[in-house]
Amino acid sequence: MAKVPGFAKAFAGGWRIVEMDNWDSDFLDLVEEAHLTFVSMSDGEIAFGALKGFLDVRYATRDGSAGAEFSWEGHGNIPPADGL
Repeated sequence: MAKVPGFAKAFAGGWRIVEMDNWDSDFLDLVEEAHLTFVSMSDGEIAFGALKGFLDVRYATRDGSAGAEFSWEGHGNIPPADGL
């Protein structure tokens, strides 16, 4: 199993999504408050609009800054979806 960087702990917990380019705040909070939640060292969840999904998380650094990159798979009031 790959060693997870110590800075990954800084991302743990819930993060409120307050803005997205394609949707206004009324849509983001349609079913529940829009959020990303980093649950463990490799997974989490995402919710916005009518979508609820699961994250596959990877922690890394880019240009010297800590970051969390993820892909997701979800469902909601739409056909199954995924993305990066």
